[in-house]
Amino acid sequence: MQRKTNRAAKDSDQITLFLCGDIMTGRGIDQVLPHPGNPELYEPYVTNALTYVELAEALNGPIDKPVDFAYIWGDALQELSLLKPDVRIINLETAVTKSDKYWRGKGINYRMHPNNVPCLTAAEIDCCVLANNHVLDWGYPGLTETLNTLQDANIKTAGAGEDSVEAEAPAVMEVKGKGRVIVYSFGHESSGVTADWGATKNRSGVNRLNDFSSGTIRHLASKTRKLKQHGDIVVISIHWGGNWGYSIPPEQSQFAHRLIDEADCDIIYCHSSHHPKGIEVYKHKPIFYGCGDLLNDYEGISGYEEYRDDLALMYFVSMDPSTGRLTRLHMMPTQTRRFRANRATTKDVKWLRDILNKEGKKLGTRVELNDEETLALYW
Repeated sequence: MQRKTNRAAKDSDQITLFLCGDIMTGRGIDQVLPHPGNPELYEPYVTNALTYVELAEALNGPIDKPVDFAYIWGDALQELSLLKPDVRIINLETAVTKSDKYWRGKGINYRMHPNNVPCLTAAEIDCCVLANNHVLDWGYPGLTETLNTLQDANIKTAGAGEDSVEAEAPAVMEVKGKGRVIVYSFGHESSGVTADWGATKNRSGVNRLNDFSSGTIRHLASKTRKLKQHGDIVVISIHWGGNWGYSIPPEQSQFAHRLIDEADCDIIYCHSSHHPKGIEVYKHKPIFYGCGDLLNDYEGISGYEEYRDDLALMYFVSMDPSTGRLTRLHMMPTQTRRFRANRATTKDVKWLRDILNKEGKKLGTRVELNDEETLALYW
């Protein structure tokens, strides 16, 4: 189901969230922003972040540096302005720090200079989920600076903290006259969140999802039931799985269903894949198994071209706070060019539609193309 409505329409009694996959504003993107940090890298083949700028420019043309803070969002800002979501949530997959204490042996280390954090406030981001495999790339000092920088920018965080209590705590956002959005964030080993990154009572780190067991479900259920009130929408963010491929492991699907059945969760919002995966609506609750990357500096890097990781989706999720049910899912397709989110061409929008339909058929969903060349989910 989904009601046919104009994409600009917004029911006054609904809570609409903007969700997207990975936002990686470090490395090459950091170098074109107004306050580039130290470009030195410790990767096997690339030692300077400016190399990623050169790769992008070689593929899609020059970037007029420095860009302004809003530049990277490109056409996405118009869609955000049009739809006016109540809450805007992203998976921020980079440290925000000047730290040079890189995590040795990791191979890939993302960081953005703290003075570039206005690139997030330019899109009025409300919450960054941080339980992912890059937030600790520049060590514990880098994590502390990331948390402090986002707090100073009035951006809420979930999924990382100075100890396990802080890392497990949800972000809670009031939606005036409607209810609240409560966001829990977890990182799973399958995405590269190793055990030594997990926060403890004596060590900072991320909120690690250790397993998919009944004990894990009961632990989370005890928290959600204690906090959730009538009118609240509970979002569970999970960074899981590999970067490529559309298959959904049975244990992920079963765990997502149990979060809805037993832990009273409303939106299962997952990421790590570099491309959008199939969407399921289970008992009127949306499950995003992989949201893809909305912003990164991967232009010009060869490999896995068949997945079209230059294409992404902005997800606008409308929920009825009185029932916790999904009422509408609108998606705007984008293409990353010159480190900017651009509206996708008709051909590329249809390509994304066909992929989502192929994968969604297994999950009981389908996608239709709107007149505005955006996508709507039906279930």
